[in-house]
Amino acid sequence: MALSRRLLPLLLRRVAPSISPARPLSTAAVTADAEDEEAVTIKGVRISGRPLYMDMQATTPVDPRVLDAMLPFYLSRYGNPHSRTHLYGWESDGAVEEARARVAALVGADPREIFFTSGATECNNIAVKGVMRFYRDRRRHVITTQTEHKCVLDSCRYLQQEGFEITYLPVRPDGLVDVAQLADSIRPDTGLVSVMAVNNEIGVVQPLEEIGRICREKGVPFHTDAAQALGKIPIDVNQMGIGLMSLSAHKIYGPKGVGALYLRRRPRIRVEPQMSGGGQERGIRSGTVPTPLVVGFGAACEIAAKEMDYDHRRATVLQQRLLDGIRGQVDDVVINGSMEHRYPGNLNLSFAYVEGESLLMGLKEVAVSSGSACTSASLEPSYVLRALGVEEDMAHTSIRFGIGRFTTEEEVDRAIELTVHQVKKLRDMSPLYEMAKAGINLKSIQWAQH
Repeated sequence: MALSRRLLPLLLRRVAPSISPARPLSTAAVTADAEDEEAVTIKGVRISGRPLYMDMQATTPVDPRVLDAMLPFYLSRYGNPHSRTHLYGWESDGAVEEARARVAALVGADPREIFFTSGATECNNIAVKGVMRFYRDRRRHVITTQTEHKCVLDSCRYLQQEGFEITYLPVRPDGLVDVAQLADSIRPDTGLVSVMAVNNEIGVVQPLEEIGRICREKGVPFHTDAAQALGKIPIDVNQMGIGLMSLSAHKIYGPKGVGALYLRRRPRIRVEPQMSGGGQERGIRSGTVPTPLVVGFGAACEIAAKEMDYDHRRATVLQQRLLDGIRGQVDDVVINGSMEHRYPGNLNLSFAYVEGESLLMGLKEVAVSSGSACTSASLEPSYVLRALGVEEDMAHTSIRFGIGRFTTEEEVDRAIELTVHQVKKLRDMSPLYEMAKAGINLKSIQWAQH
């Protein structure tokens, strides 16, 4: 970290005219009595300071130790890892291979089974489209679930346009797939089963080992989108029978713009590359490997391997603190997804009789979301919650709280305070809440249309 400490003053001096006064590194919101010069105005919203960050499923802050590992490859060791004729290329290539080994070690893989990409979306596209196109002559069927990430669902829809058949399995009300139904859906021409490891919206952990066993017995490759699982729950690709796996760095306190595809060697799984070029990454993904990003990814995986257990225990404590704090002061709060099979850093709650967009706007001092960042531009209720059977009005009121490595107890307490205040404020203005408390069955009312 010495290098980053030496560079920071220099960088601050160079950009000083364009930045606000420095304040301590923290995700915490500034208190209400902050001085006026601390106020922030963005997109027409004025708040007393930077909001506390609780959207860890969308992205995570870069761990300072990761940044420290990356900086030399921006400033002095900047060679192209594919340059084979000089020191700069050799040292960058060595750093890439070291990072590859670190990523592989975190999931129990061989480093030769790790292929660097731009992120999990690209990995999912290579896995889903690449496998089916390679085996198109005898494999024409894909099985996935209705709650997958949008890039998996869209890749499947793209294959449908090419004549492939897709089975979109429903999930139970707790968000878990019915493993028996999955097994019954496998056909002789099934070429891929794709099930997300940890759901990005509700944090539900699927039974990967059981699914992998079924796929192995049936001779079908098993792909899992593990972007939300890497470094948060233990993963062993061999024990779980995983054939392909999509990974992302920025979900585990690494840099944005880099991910990795795990592709099993024995028994070998083949894919058709989705990008033409110089044949980097053994032809699977052409394009210059971004050494600083890959080094950061490797560092993030190394840190996660050492601190996963501690992070998990701490997230469990903070999740319970958040849930108890809200439920202790607000009624009609529903947890979306299984609590038993769940990553504790994800808590998705629905608040009855509250309009979701108003709640989000009222929580301007807390950075939270109503679902996936990749689909947040849509005004439609979450398709993941709808797949669980959540009614549309409750799906519209959902808030996803993300707890991470740097979340503090003070931030959780502040989030509780602000959430409770805003929910009570909106319910005080809601005639529906007043009617419900008066014992009126809202579903029995025939609403007049204008």
